[in-house]
Amino acid sequence: MRNPIMPLFALLFIVYVIDKQSLMPRLVEAKSNVHIVYLGEKQHDDNQLVVDSHHQMLAEIVGSQEEASKLMVYNYKHSFSGFAAKLTDSQAQLLSGTCVETNIIAFYSSSSSIEGQGIFTEKEIDFTDIIYAEETTLRVASEGESQNPPLDASLVAGKVVLIFPSLYHRLPNATKFVKAAGAVGIIFVRTPDDTLLPCDNDFACIEVDFYVGTQILLYTRSTRSPVVKFSPAKTFVGQPLSANVAYFSSRGPNSIAPAILKPDIAAPGVNIIAASSPLGQYFDNGFDMLTGTSMATPHLSGIVALLKSAHPDWTPAAIKSALVTTAWKNGPSGSPIFAHGASQKLADPFDLGGGVVNPNKAADPGLVYDMTTTDYIHYLCAMSYSNSAISRLTGKPTMCPSKKPSILDVNVPSITIPSLRNCTTLTRTVTNVGEATKTIYKAAIEPPLGIMVSVNPEVLVFDAATNKISYRVTVSTTYQVNTGFFFGSLTWTNGVHAVRIPISVKTEIMPA
Repeated sequence: MRNPIMPLFALLFIVYVIDKQSLMPRLVEAKSNVHIVYLGEKQHDDNQLVVDSHHQMLAEIVGSQEEASKLMVYNYKHSFSGFAAKLTDSQAQLLSGTCVETNIIAFYSSSSSIEGQGIFTEKEIDFTDIIYAEETTLRVASEGESQNPPLDASLVAGKVVLIFPSLYHRLPNATKFVKAAGAVGIIFVRTPDDTLLPCDNDFACIEVDFYVGTQILLYTRSTRSPVVKFSPAKTFVGQPLSANVAYFSSRGPNSIAPAILKPDIAAPGVNIIAASSPLGQYFDNGFDMLTGTSMATPHLSGIVALLKSAHPDWTPAAIKSALVTTAWKNGPSGSPIFAHGASQKLADPFDLGGGVVNPNKAADPGLVYDMTTTDYIHYLCAMSYSNSAISRLTGKPTMCPSKKPSILDVNVPSITIPSLRNCTTLTRTVTNVGEATKTIYKAAIEPPLGIMVSVNPEVLVFDAATNKISYRVTVSTTYQVNTGFFFGSLTWTNGVHAVRIPISVKTEIMPA
């Protein structure tokens, strides 16, 4: 049974032993290495045509289809187009010149120990036969069986099974069929990300990326008796971790109110140990490892409850402001925060809002961007809600101002301008919730690329008699064409507190 008090992730080490037979065929041993050839996105959904094109491309380099078949190790035909093959450096060089999109990675040596991820915490699995699951390991499904291809127990029972997503797309499905066939463990190859999918308590599973998976595949095809060993999981304490926005995390911009930044804040939501229903698939003594925005939300809810307990007079808007303006812009270790998705990039406010939540800082934010009922009514007016609709919401007759309020003036802890054309000025109001004595805040601006930002006044002076001050922000663009969004920030600092809000601006000279 797994211990419910587990680290966010554990590493399982694969150790494999290569027998006396050489890793490469003797004729190419001195010159050939396995290369992964990345060809970019698939041009169509016919997987057989994709594979045929790989063989044809390789055959043009090595001289024949027969030789290409011998040198081909694996075809990537689902998530992207590419293949792994045994090539000399000169062949790889020729191949790289055949297509602009070609990107080739070479394996020049093979380690005896490889790291993968998993949450299996049982005893180690000693050296055990490993088999690559492919068409030859499948059997014909009986009537009524799942549409997923079952494995032939006579071939995989008692072994560790290496599986690429071309056979089973998800680890839970792969584990189900591997375990049913009598295997003792699984190595699942997948696109890298931070999510760990649990397996049954008594079953060893480990996830590796395509680079590592190809190394293992090559090993299984290069020796008569390939074996693998799973060493015990190791917990690393005190080592800094990189911060990444998960690929499934909700992203901006806001489709309903583009001038209101969404998301507001980011919180832990990947590989979270959480209380679990006994009816859950992976129930283990009341706990499960879960991933999703449903895991990030309770983190924020708990922090909000603590803030409300510490500051019972704070409004919901003040609490939200405290969270957003004190959030980490970089990871806790100081490294940049990346956003996972179709391609990895540096995270911006549309990925994580103000940043990663920092509970301790949020308890003492210095300044907050508060909102009253009037602010919310002006927001509804700016969104063109009718007086009757707003009156039904407020429970009393309510009229919008004769001059329609600007949504850019809604007092949120962010500035988002989705269609900047002319010089634009907006207003924000900050409330001092810090020192009651005299304190001076100065503005520090990081303007978005190609955008000019100024603040008036540039200095805010608070004292016992003045705890609320408004300021104006003027924004203009240097671009003469439509652009995408560029990002910056505005920070008020008094040497103790740094109250930062994100700025997101998109130039739109001509309506799209």
